[in-house]
Amino acid sequence: MLITSPQPKLEKLGAYYESEAYISHTDEKKGVLSFLYQKVKQWSLQKKTKLITKQNDGVGSLLDIGAGTGAFCRYAKEQGWNVFGVEPNDSARQLANDKGVSLRENIEDFRGQQFDVVTLWHVLEHLPNLEESIAQIEGLVKPGGTLLIAVPNFKSFDAGYYKSFWAAYDVPRHLWHFSRKSMRVLFSKEMQLLKIKPMIFDSFYVSLLSEKYKSKRSFSIKALFIGFWSNVSAWSSKEYSSLIYCYRKDK
Repeated sequence: MLITSPQPKLEKLGAYYESEAYISHTDEKKGVLSFLYQKVKQWSLQKKTKLITKQNDGVGSLLDIGAGTGAFCRYAKEQGWNVFGVEPNDSARQLANDKGVSLRENIEDFRGQQFDVVTLWHVLEHLPNLEESIAQIEGLVKPGGTLLIAVPNFKSFDAGYYKSFWAAYDVPRHLWHFSRKSMRVLFSKEMQLLKIKPMIFDSFYVSLLSEKYKSKRSFSIKALFIGFWSNVSAWSSKEYSSLIYCYRKDK
């Protein structure tokens, strides 16, 4: 596990998200990277919803932490899930509200409640006070419930290739950087790690963005090759660019 140091003070952290370039808080489709991001997001919504339904053996109550503009919450709701969400960014919450998805601002708003499934899609790396945050998150999962967490993997081929230009480091917004080993030991013994699943498309998007940082090119065939090779090398190493960790809470 790697730790961003120094980290922004908590009261100043929000300022790093107030940018039109921060794509997770917008529905922007202009530009090649934004267009590709939004297209892949639509495909991933289906995959994520199928995954949570399979893990839960059907629909139930869902809490999505770091819900962004509410796309996943809306899609899951359409599939029959009883959906709740948390998103601290005002602009993103407003975009979610425009979709008919009402999000809470703070995780504390759900204190005392528990859900069949809790999800964090590329969110854990953003949360300050990591140990305290993990304890809060675990408390929100029902006994026998499922916790799904997607995070970048700094042990991947694309991370090793781009080094300091690797877009998924995303400092200082990303406060923590996880490996498979760290994700096995950070959670309590109540949480059984059932499986680890790759996010295949992340290597392509992250490589395109990394190449943009490195060479200033908005689109690069080389970056697509690096993304492809990252997935090929991960067939044996299992070190994909991003991974989904599926936990089950003891009954």
